[in-house]
Amino acid sequence: MAEGETEKEYNTRIAFQELRERFEGLTTALKQSPDSPLEATLRFCQEFCQVLVEHASRWQTDEDPLPQLQVYTTAILNFAKAVSNLSPECENVPLLLEKLAQSCVELLLLLPQHVPGALWEEFQSSIKMAHNLLQESGSSQLSLLAVLAQQEGVWSNTTLCSILANETSQTDKGLLLLILV
Repeated sequence: MAEGETEKEYNTRIAFQELRERFEGLTTALKQSPDSPLEATLRFCQEFCQVLVEHASRWQTDEDPLPQLQVYTTAILNFAKAVSNLSPECENVPLLLEKLAQSCVELLLLLPQHVPGALWEEFQSSIKMAHNLLQESGSSQLSLLAVLAQQEGVWSNTTLCSILANETSQTDKGLLLLILV
């Protein structure tokens, strides 16, 4: 344990180190697979989801959603790093990416007004990097997250706050959807 670190903080840090290592292991296995690209991609997606569910279930969103944000941030970045090795024929790839992004946005909407600076900065840099990697392969599925990551926090986007408070017109809502998508 690092100096000044509680046992809970230490366990959380170790859990995220393990999560990153497991995702990296899946990507290595994908690259070295003797199976067809489609079969290897199907297995990668299935195992990726298993690892994600296993780690996400360690923390309860209603008690403390911040570790869940770290899980999704780590998952999205690692999936984006692997995408160039995934078969474009596999329908699971865009579906999984879409579900990851959607779940992360939903989680962001549950967060308190203030996310600790280091965690928000990690989210911002990871989403930016993931978005750039995915754009290189023609995917724009992280556009909404990329827009949110440019803000000082989820709740600093005044248009989003207005929509959630039901204070905007249908035209404003439509414009936001066009911008975010």
